[in-house]
Amino acid sequence: MPETLEREDLFDASFLDRLRVLALRLRKRRQLMRRGSQSTPATGFTREFKDYRHYTPREDYRAIDWRLYARLDKLFVRLYEETQELNLHILLDTSTSMAQPFPEKRRQALRFAVALAYLALSAQQRVSVYSMSDNVHQELPPLRGQGNIEKVIQAISKLKFDGQTNMKRCFEEYRPSKQRYGIIFVISDFFGHEIGSATEAVSRVSAWPGENHFLQIIHPEERQPELEGELELAEVETGERRRFWLTKKDVQRYVETFDAFSENLARECASHRVDFLQISSNEAFEERFLDLLVRGSALAGGA
Repeated sequence: MPETLEREDLFDASFLDRLRVLALRLRKRRQLMRRGSQSTPATGFTREFKDYRHYTPREDYRAIDWRLYARLDKLFVRLYEETQELNLHILLDTSTSMAQPFPEKRRQALRFAVALAYLALSAQQRVSVYSMSDNVHQELPPLRGQGNIEKVIQAISKLKFDGQTNMKRCFEEYRPSKQRYGIIFVISDFFGHEIGSATEAVSRVSAWPGENHFLQIIHPEERQPELEGELELAEVETGERRRFWLTKKDVQRYVETFDAFSENLARECASHRVDFLQISSNEAFEERFLDLLVRGSALAGGA
């Protein structure tokens, strides 16, 4: 069974403090770029006051600000802008390979999930969390409000990472509401029983309404294993064991195959307008999270 990590190992006080600072920075940026990428044709708009302009004949007189007229003796109408209530959907791969033999992958994945949820909740957006294994399971109903971050942390801290992920079935089963614009983050290593299963599953994403992001979490040794000689390897999700004699040339061929897998996945994502970012489990979280936001997302207010 995967090693158990305590809540404090994942989300200590300093981590949450850094998230609060980051949320404040993004909130200021959002105020300067209010429409940006949040302007969408979906339902669920609200109206926010933007500015005044002079009243002109033939306009609806009901738009006149009569209080301002009483002070200035001039006719002005109030201008509004429509803002979209965004819905963040986090799909988290809970297969064994996300925790074994490298538990750092699970830690990195969960930190990204909490950080994304925190930014959305602090901006009064709705957050839903799902786990992916043999099928998709909704771990939390849609939550709204910064105070709900503890519910998110508690829920994902208790997730069991076990078994295999059927990416194709999960992507077919997952159907975000078409009534509300969604920002969807899939956090996974995208490893399947067959090497092409992830790229085949991406085609299902084109049916999802909204903005889609794939975060691939890998450990450096998964790309470049430090192995050589006679070995017995075990597949962590199926338990299958095989004996090998690995040479340096064999390892190099493996690296080339792994890189081709990642490149094909990135190419398939691009063809379906899905943002793809590969993240190493040993990279500094804050640095890579900012990299993610800089790539552009409505969650970051058009960062």
